[in-house]
Amino acid sequence: MVSVLLKNGRLIDPATGRDETADILIREGRIEKVGQSVSTSGKIEVKDLKGKIIAPGFIDMHVHLREPGFEHKETILTGCQSAAAGGFTAVCCMPNTNPAIDDASVIRFIQEKGKSALGGLVDIYPVAAVTKERKGETLAPMAELSEAGAIAFSDDGDPVHDSEIMRRALEYANMFKKPIIQHAQEMSMTRGGVMNEGFVSTGLGLPGMPGVAEDIVVSRDIFLVEYTKTQYHVAHMSTAGCLELVRGAKERKMQVSCEVTPHHFVLTDEKVRGYDTNTKMNPPLRTKEDVEAMKEGLRDGTIDVIATDHAPHSYDEKQVEYQHAPFGIVGLETAIGLSITELVMKKIISLNQLIEKFSVNPRRILHLPDIRIEAGSPANLTIIDPSIEWTVDPQQFKSKSKNTPFGGFRLTGKSVGVINNNQAYWSA
Repeated sequence: MVSVLLKNGRLIDPATGRDETADILIREGRIEKVGQSVSTSGKIEVKDLKGKIIAPGFIDMHVHLREPGFEHKETILTGCQSAAAGGFTAVCCMPNTNPAIDDASVIRFIQEKGKSALGGLVDIYPVAAVTKERKGETLAPMAELSEAGAIAFSDDGDPVHDSEIMRRALEYANMFKKPIIQHAQEMSMTRGGVMNEGFVSTGLGLPGMPGVAEDIVVSRDIFLVEYTKTQYHVAHMSTAGCLELVRGAKERKMQVSCEVTPHHFVLTDEKVRGYDTNTKMNPPLRTKEDVEAMKEGLRDGTIDVIATDHAPHSYDEKQVEYQHAPFGIVGLETAIGLSITELVMKKIISLNQLIEKFSVNPRRILHLPDIRIEAGSPANLTIIDPSIEWTVDPQQFKSKSKNTPFGGFRLTGKSVGVINNNQAYWSA
């Protein structure tokens, strides 16, 4: 049971506009008191958080836990350990497992595994498949999946390419107040591609994936959203063109939201020049102009969410020729550091905006209750040291996989603890 007095932390809660130094007394997992100079009787652990930030618990709405089916890459337990170490009290797990999350029994399996991992410290919200086996041919039993606990629907890793199926999926999902999350990729234009199509791919002799392939799918989907009056979310946005499409949809007051990953606002396709397979992801690393567009979208609020697309792969799977390596990198344990270093320290967004994009906005998109940092509420907190400097060492990751292009990066800012469901994890 978590009973602790958090002293002198900077409490930032964008949902209520609160930004002040405060003490928080937590007893048996519930907040007992929030205020100045809080004291307590009896024996209770005291943690001095001077210089640290206390925020509503972070949620990563795009994570691959790999279980069931690919436990050699990651398990629900190791994924939760990685999430806790990275500063997340909740993750949304994507459906490209084996079997896919297209049946209520798979959701129940994941939920039960999640409750036992770390005592339930990290909430796990399954994202169910839009179509059976994610093949894009027949709708999955969306009502059954929603009732079982699916938080959203996606064929992640593959787009819903059939327009009529996408239309029906949007309509059904809207009945259950769940978003459709689209992996936007026109497959006919990217078949065989391994990196962004452009100057660098030509020089390296690697088959490319043009950015317009992302834009085409999002453009079609926005027409469908406008027609159906439904909710839609763009996963791992990577192109300036896609950003403009979403910006226009928002100006028309449509229910369209989007996310970006740290690797898409930090790295460009120039990073591929060394043929490091840890630079291979889908969507691929884009151009400098795309990266700058992602930063501007974060700054002006067009981009709602920072998500990791945490995609573990074993060492052997990545130690092959670039063309044959799987797409994806791990991201749970570097997301906060990269975001503070590249966005907050460079004054692209504020700490308040950072917390909105990691906590408040994803919860609202997913129709989850806001976290309340007030007396009587369960403690669901992420605690960050925004000034700590550290070097990324993949061998220290809690994740089962170590596939990251950020090894050796010097970062500022890191989670030092999380509290949720009467459990706590302290990394410092």
